[in-house]
Amino acid sequence: MLRVGLTGGLGSGKSTVAQMLRELGAEVIESDELGRALMEPGEAAFNEIVRVFGREVMLPDGHLNRARLAELAFKGGRVKELNAIIHPAVIEAQRLRMNQVFERDPAAVAVVVSALIFEVERDARAEGEASAVFTELRKRIDRVVLVTAPDEVKIARYVGRIAASVADRQAAEADARARLVHQIPDSEKVLRADYVLENTGDIEALRAQVKALWPHLKRESNSNVQR
Repeated sequence: MLRVGLTGGLGSGKSTVAQMLRELGAEVIESDELGRALMEPGEAAFNEIVRVFGREVMLPDGHLNRARLAELAFKGGRVKELNAIIHPAVIEAQRLRMNQVFERDPAAVAVVVSALIFEVERDARAEGEASAVFTELRKRIDRVVLVTAPDEVKIARYVGRIAASVADRQAAEADARARLVHQIPDSEKVLRADYVLENTGDIEALRAQVKALWPHLKRESNSNVQR
């Protein structure tokens, strides 16, 4: 088995790489999907978010107003408060999902897609919990694959994905820049990743890098099973 963390900043192309790896045979676990499920009414994380941020983050139907929550977190300087609620729950969900994958196939390559692998450790260091979190990171992730792209390319991709009008584009660009401020620059992440994929916009060039990476991941997975 091999546990791979697939990371990269907003708009870097993690989802594209994840789909390519899925097509090659990887078992892909989307952290965003886990996080969304944990933020549904009735979940412990949902209840804690409402307690910390107030009922203003709730819609009339009882679900979270995600836009308002994001505004409070990223523009209101409360990202750490939100992350302190979501990250532990998502990490535990990742662990459980990976265990399920390896029970089915001990030779599987499980790829956890997460934008904030390095940021979780950084925030823990700031809170004086560096050793425990670093140990946990290395326990649950054997290899880290980083997807990089220039910041302006990331922003353009993000804006193109969520904005329909000129007004929407301006708001989306401001949102993207606010989010990137809280993310570690690629230049620092490259030094700590095991594998780096450059995504400048040429989809076939990116696919070629993923295809070249896959045999290495499979070989490590098979080696772990033999050991």
